[in-house]
Amino acid sequence: MPHADFVHLRVHSAFSLSEGAIHIKELAELCQHGEMPAVAITDTGNLFGALEFSETMVGAGVQPIVGAAMALRLEGGEAGGLPIEPDRVVLLVQSEAGYENLSRLSSKAYLQSDGGETPQIDMADLRQWSDGLICLSGGAEGPVGRLLVAGQTDRARAVLVALGEIFPSRLYVELQRHGMAEEAACEGAMIDLAYELDLPLVATNDVHFTYPAMYDAHDALLCIAQKHTVSQTDRRRLTAQHYFRSSREMRALFADLPEALDNTLVIARRCAYRVPMRDPILPNFDEGSDEKAAMRAMAESGLVERMNALGIDPNSERATPYRDRLEFELGVIIDMGFAGYFLIVADFIQWAKAEEIPVGPGRGSGAGSVVAWALKITDLDPLRFGLLFERFLNPERVSMPDFDIDFCQDRRDEVIRYVQDKYGHDQVAQIITFGKLQARAALRDVGRVLEMPFGLVDKLCKMVPNNPANPTTLPEALKAEPRIKQVMAEEPGVDRLFDVAMK
Repeated sequence: MPHADFVHLRVHSAFSLSEGAIHIKELAELCQHGEMPAVAITDTGNLFGALEFSETMVGAGVQPIVGAAMALRLEGGEAGGLPIEPDRVVLLVQSEAGYENLSRLSSKAYLQSDGGETPQIDMADLRQWSDGLICLSGGAEGPVGRLLVAGQTDRARAVLVALGEIFPSRLYVELQRHGMAEEAACEGAMIDLAYELDLPLVATNDVHFTYPAMYDAHDALLCIAQKHTVSQTDRRRLTAQHYFRSSREMRALFADLPEALDNTLVIARRCAYRVPMRDPILPNFDEGSDEKAAMRAMAESGLVERMNALGIDPNSERATPYRDRLEFELGVIIDMGFAGYFLIVADFIQWAKAEEIPVGPGRGSGAGSVVAWALKITDLDPLRFGLLFERFLNPERVSMPDFDIDFCQDRRDEVIRYVQDKYGHDQVAQIITFGKLQARAALRDVGRVLEMPFGLVDKLCKMVPNNPANPTTLPEALKAEPRIKQVMAEEPGVDRLFDVAMK
């Protein structure tokens, strides 16, 4: 089956937070429509979307190429005594070793950087963790491009040589043509250096949105993130060319350098790696101990305490349903390999209670477990309320159990610190959820960056129906509220406000 003769190697998805505007499913559809056999995701400094990207692309018949655009700090990266913004290079994964190394680089960038600065790495980090990775030099935003624009040709050459030593036969000199002045200013010198050092060229488009018509909305997104307005000139700007160009458009744009386009396919063939699905990895509750026996003993003694507190003789007939349910649940938990998980959760909840940190009684499907009740993870008697254990753990649907636990917000950090200190800081992760702007919030933020009168924007926002349980979208609001269309006809700029906010 014929396929396109170019693939995108530099795409920012929505996981480039407040910067990229392409959802993973959209990206798969764009590749299918353009008959592109492969595509790379290169979000800014992170691998948040790597697994979803790999699974979605494989399902769509497109080869996934996992990567990231990393901020690289060079020695002497100051101007006038002040640090300059770090340069960008793109790292693409070739193998399992490369994925592990890129994960290390991304993690170190966040962990070693101060909260107020861009997460970044340095050349020493690249030297340590370069195996299994292909490096694109970054175009005009990269260290070579920046130095060439500044007239520092010798230093640019030295940086390119150093990168070539770190990535032998795995370094490509990246060219981009978005119509930006700095790209034109360094392209000729960059090509000369590539030929002089016998380094291959590669053409990329720094994709941030789907089509040119999305440019205004994406520009507003950047302004929202930077707390700027669209009229400000001293801010980061992209162009309408930072979209998902077709293979034909790229061939026309780089008609003078077909080798740079051919090399996108060469790189795709070198990066045949898919992020694997992995089972959860849990730390040991107690190194060297028998977790199954420990959980059984704790659960049985805990159940006796619970029944005594209810005035039930543990040896009476009234205790039989509790003992039968406990035995059944223990069998399921042990067979599914989650004994250590229950012990860990029970440990930090009991510690919190001992430290008089308020803990919720139990919420969600975990409240249906007698074992959890016996271990004092929850405080609800599942049999009294007829709660089903199978809603929490079911051998026919193997999935990680998930306890919803509420700690007092004033002392929650103490519980997190306890878990980190006991099980290892490198074993404990804190996660976030990705939020999106709902209708009213989108209108307010876009109205601000478009510098529209606050009173007008506020009036429009109040016309949008507010239903937190089932949020109203802007297209739905336009259909449901005729007053919005009336204001749109009377007030200039309101139609643009809604167009940008909806996108």
